Amino acid sequence: MKPLEGKVALVAGGTRGAGRGIAMELGAAGATVYITGRTTRNKISEYGRPETIEDTADLVNDLGGIGIPVQVDHLVPEQVESLMKRIEKEQGRLDILVNDIWGGEYLIEWNTPVWKHSLEKGLRMLRLAIDTHLVTNHYALPLLIKNEGGLVVEVTDGTEEYNNNNYRLSLFYDLAKSSVNRMAKALAHELSPYGCTAVSVTPGWMRSEIMLEHFGVTEENWMDATKLEPHFIISETPRFIGRAVSAIAADPNKHSLNGHSLSSGQLAKMYNFFDINGSQPDCWRYLVEVREAGKPANAEGYI
Repeated sequence: MKPLEGKVALVAGGTRGAGRGIAMELGAAGATVYITGRTTRNKISEYGRPETIEDTADLVNDLGGIGIPVQVDHLVPEQVESLMKRIEKEQGRLDILVNDIWGGEYLIEWNTPVWKHSLEKGLRMLRLAIDTHLVTNHYALPLLIKNEGGLVVEVTDGTEEYNNNNYRLSLFYDLAKSSVNRMAKALAHELSPYGCTAVSVTPGWMRSEIMLEHFGVTEENWMDATKLEPHFIISETPRFIGRAVSAIAADPNKHSLNGHSLSSGQLAKMYNFFDINGSQPDCWRYLVEVREAGKPANAEGYI
């Protein structure tokens, strides 16, 4: 089954993590997926990480989609404008825009008040998290609204409810991730007259390349990390949020979700999909009801 065959998607920030998982699942559903990022096989970004947009495109192709890598810095308007002209010339349409640009993991100073946090790093984090999404929306949406049924997915960390009720361990990070939820809500109003939909979607505790590296494990032996952090048992692969986004994109009634803030776990229940190991981790409910309630790690009823 290829429910997205003939659809054109742009995963902005698809080099690794959630963006890679989303690109893969859109490809598995038959979409043509443009994958942007700063790191290519010939040039590494400030991240200094080995993952590349070409690697992501290969994974999309392996799953039956069409992956097209394009090096883009989404803080440079001219590069984003050029990308959109290319997509319009090559495809004539854009059906799905996924704004997953981030790049701030190494800038966060956790549990550090704003007056002690590096101002340079904090402001850079906000630019990477917010300005990149605004620039991309500015240039991409004129193409997306040409056809009814277009979808914009703003990827963040934390649902609107969770972020409104919890301090995210850094003022800069808190602002970055809460702003993206608000962006989706505002976009919902601006896109609705064109029959298009905007949502924000968050993964749970995601086993990204950086997270696995942090715990010194791989996807094959990730459970070993629970010896250091027992609550990691609720974690999920990047493919899980990918399946969430793919399910929304394929839903003919997706406009009913317009403006909503959603999690991969919520969407798994709604659309009845599973992570690659057959689980359905409901991370955000678990974090509130188990970890933050001071209970011992136990994923029964949450996975």
